[in-house]
Amino acid sequence: MHAIKVARKLIQQQSESDDSKTLARLVLALESEADFPISDIYKLDFKNFELALKILAEWRLDRYASGKVRLFDLSLQMAELYPRA
Repeated sequence: MHAIKVARKLIQQQSESDDSKTLARLVLALESEADFPISDIYKLDFKNFELALKILAEWRLDRYASGKVRLFDLSLQMAELYPRA
């Protein structure tokens, strides 16, 4: 399964977890080409850290445009539900 799809499922199923919130913010930063503190990736558990790296690789390749759109939409919803303090 591709990382973008895995991330979307994780964010949907565990929307209140810190890792889901971090991954959603990563996606928003990638899509908007905004800054993202790399140290936030290091705070993820190892499995989700690896997922974040795979998301970065897939995003760079830009091969999964339709999956990115759905993940970006979900990440926007997360940003509205859990604004960063």
